[in-house]
Amino acid sequence: MADVPKDPSAGGSQSSSQSGFIRRTWDVLCRPSARFSLLTLAGGGFVAGIIFWGGFNTAMEATNTLEFCTGCHEMRDTVYQEYKNTIHASNRSGVRAICSDCHVPKDWLHKVVRKVKASRELYGKITGLIDTPEKFEKARPELAKRVWASMEETNSRECRNCHSFEGMNPKKQSPAAAEIHATAKSGGITCIECHKGIAHKLPAGS
Repeated sequence: MADVPKDPSAGGSQSSSQSGFIRRTWDVLCRPSARFSLLTLAGGGFVAGIIFWGGFNTAMEATNTLEFCTGCHEMRDTVYQEYKNTIHASNRSGVRAICSDCHVPKDWLHKVVRKVKASRELYGKITGLIDTPEKFEKARPELAKRVWASMEETNSRECRNCHSFEGMNPKKQSPAAAEIHATAKSGGITCIECHKGIAHKLPAGS
């Protein structure tokens, strides 16, 4: 059976169709709206998005600084004073963990969720819920339990940014500490279950 000769115009027709689609797409992008072309609007939106994203992340990081966290007297006069005397604030190696290292996730999604949850702390500020040492001590048990529960739910995620069972050298620990850490590792015990009060005073009766 003889081969059917190919229509030489077929390839040209396909190429012409593709060229026509590209031209139509470009015309749509360049077509003016009320005052600007769609391409101009899209480009402006892209630039505005970059500026917004940069500003948003800058604001997020600004609220992670020690200065921001201790900017109100409720924190500065209570838990910050306790923190200053702990190994997380001052130690022989000079490695310091500040508030956000322990209380704010590193990854973006969980960080945003934490910031949204932290907005209720503004309510406490506005209403004066803990604006005196006496009020703070009264609320301390509930505040501590809330933080402990959150850390247990995440398997002490923020602690593990710096600490890990794999990175521990039992030979450089006391026999008791090495045994406890081995038990914790095999039993799935998370950091905060044993290390409550590591950076702040424990509530009365804990």
